[in-house]
Amino acid sequence: MSESSLESFQHEQIQKRSPKPWVRPVAIAGIVIASFYSSVCAALWFGQTRLVFSPVKEITTTPADFNATYEDVLIPVENAVGTTENIHGWWLPNAKQEAISNLGDRRVLLYLHGKGKNISANAKHANRLMRMGFSVLVIDYRGYGRSEGGFPTESSVYTDAQMAWNFLIQKGYKPSQIMIYGHSLGGAIAIDLAAKHPDALGMIVDASFTSMSDMAQLDPKYRIFPIDLLIHQRFDSIAKVRSLAVPVLYIHGTADDLIPSVMSQRLYEATLSKKQIVFIPNAGHNNTAATNEPLYLNSIRNFLNL
Repeated sequence: MSESSLESFQHEQIQKRSPKPWVRPVAIAGIVIASFYSSVCAALWFGQTRLVFSPVKEITTTPADFNATYEDVLIPVENAVGTTENIHGWWLPNAKQEAISNLGDRRVLLYLHGKGKNISANAKHANRLMRMGFSVLVIDYRGYGRSEGGFPTESSVYTDAQMAWNFLIQKGYKPSQIMIYGHSLGGAIAIDLAAKHPDALGMIVDASFTSMSDMAQLDPKYRIFPIDLLIHQRFDSIAKVRSLAVPVLYIHGTADDLIPSVMSQRLYEATLSKKQIVFIPNAGHNNTAATNEPLYLNSIRNFLNL
């Protein structure tokens, strides 16, 4: 091989081994995208409770604003490090219920609210449920309102609901006298509590969802992430309702743009115990009762034969 031919051959081999000019920017872009993707996944994992819960500390409204008699209650709960924190709540006694001499004939409703604000936002509805025939205990989970403790988690709100249940038992009520009520995220908490207490009077689930994974899938921006692997605040109600023994009333507004009413339909279909479902036409997420109060309250009366 001549010297010129050899040089030409060597030059061709060097060119073949040299990276194409587009390889480096593509590799850099791939690293940036992978880094961003990993960062978002980490943020979804570590910041997940901040997406699920939206507590507010300031109490702006009380049942007194709706001419209701109430008492502040504090329910002690032991935290993970063994110290005691207090759950704050309101006790709204129903005059007719309190007038019943035999405590065993009374009915009480345990009210578990949704993810936002605190019991202030639920004062009017708690009063509405009290007026229809229940004494009502409504609580703030730890981290909300005047309740002590740090930022809530799925585990902590389940514990808080259980401690509220225990408070009613200690007050003298039997499980068969306690109606569990939950709105939105509170519906998932109610389902968890009812699954643990098959002897409860029943449960009302207002505008709740099937699971947190299903909720995340509603948002297009989360669909590119491995949601089932990332979610640790699962609130897997669709799995829990299959084991319910208590009667259940599902209520949902047809115009709910936060949690679609089909989720209540799915919960209803998966529930094997006595069940009813009522859709409130034109009602959104937070106004099922206000949109059609007669339909809302009559649904509960029919459910309980009140």
